[in-house]
Amino acid sequence: MPFAQSFCSAIPTLRLRAVLAFAAVAGACAAQAVEDPARAAGRGAAVTEVVAGDPPGPLAAKSFRQAREDGRARIIFFYVPSSGFAYRDREGNLTGVTVELLRDFASSVADTHGIQVEVAWVEEPRWADFYGYVRDSEGGVFGIGNVTITEARRAELDFSPPYLNNIAVLVTNEQVPELASMEEIGEAFAGLTALPYPGTLHEARLNAIRERWLPGIPIRPVASNDELVSRLASEAGYFGYIDVYNYWRARQAGQPLRRHPVGDDSSETFGVILPHGSDWTPVLREFFQAEGGYARSARFQELLRRHLGDELASLLSGG
Repeated sequence: MPFAQSFCSAIPTLRLRAVLAFAAVAGACAAQAVEDPARAAGRGAAVTEVVAGDPPGPLAAKSFRQAREDGRARIIFFYVPSSGFAYRDREGNLTGVTVELLRDFASSVADTHGIQVEVAWVEEPRWADFYGYVRDSEGGVFGIGNVTITEARRAELDFSPPYLNNIAVLVTNEQVPELASMEEIGEAFAGLTALPYPGTLHEARLNAIRERWLPGIPIRPVASNDELVSRLASEAGYFGYIDVYNYWRARQAGQPLRRHPVGDDSSETFGVILPHGSDWTPVLREFFQAEGGYARSARFQELLRRHLGDELASLLSGG
């Protein structure tokens, strides 16, 4: 079997550090890479895009120092598909709040530093794999999966400044009566099954509830937010934590869910992630802090309204 074919279609998902530069990865995957015309208009000619095939795992791309010396760079954007944040529109183009944020960053790199940039988008629907791939990569690799900024994660990843607030909400089927206080959960949720999303803070929250109020209750891990919402909506036998925007969209779509506000956790902020110690981190920070702050800019507020709607945009941005 030719190397390119075997590399792109049958790479094992082992967590091994990449030993090839991303240019070599891209060359092997060239037959599967598809030019994405998504945002040719309105962008400088110095920025081009491709959509890569299946992620082979952690990748290695040029450092910022190398990119400046060479005058060109291929940077890798891993993303977790998420409605409103990283999704395909009706024409099949990749878009969303965080997708456009990274496009703006790529344009800033080209314009500010005179670097010819090629962006490679890599989809990874499994959040834990996405997180590990970015963590174990090298150089110009970035990740958007609405990752909550925590001190524990800072020990193994770099973060951008926060771009959005988050509220984690405790959710059941609407048939379950609303909790008046968390102290009642031991009785009210007895017999329910917890739905942890592995690798996330939502899993940690459910573990804390189990340890304090519901020891020994059954758990059923889920692989995605869509699966979590589907199970919660299917019957009254489950409970779990989801981000407020996922709850909001599920309710807008008519899903029979109930939020229990006494379980809300509004202490989170989201950031773009990079490999720990990446020399691209100061460049990303510079982009976020320019001209009064990207997250406060009219451009970013417009992206929030366009992709999330006015009410949800206001809730998440603290406006």
